Amino acid sequence: MAKLSSISFVGISLLLPILLVISIVQAQETAPSPSTPGEQRAISDTELRSFAKAYVEFEKIRAEYAPKIGAANTPQEKGSVEQEAVVKFGKALEKEGLTMQQYSALYQTVSVDQQLREKALRLIEEERARS
Repeated sequence: MAKLSSISFVGISLLLPILLVISIVQAQETAPSPSTPGEQRAISDTELRSFAKAYVEFEKIRAEYAPKIGAANTPQEKGSVEQEAVVKFGKALEKEGLTMQQYSALYQTVSVDQQLREKALRLIEEERARS
């Protein structure tokens, strides 16, 4: 079982394009809303389990597509492979009843809340063991 730290629990190499898409989607879907620092909504166990399942799927997608991205010969080919990975991740999220926006919000909340992060990591490890 790999030891996971707070931020390194996501593979950065493939996450950057996905986060870019998420940020674009968020900008299109939501208007800015005022919030105070530290303000977090409650996350249900069901949402956290869906997040864990989606995260494990993300790891599988990253493992499949990172070599393809690295082997891309042109920026267009790399972009095409990245887009394919983003679409596949979107389908994995949909299967878990999440949108990219919801996943991003869950990820952000889990990243800043130590207790929630520990619970998420336990669920991720359980999900890895099942797959």
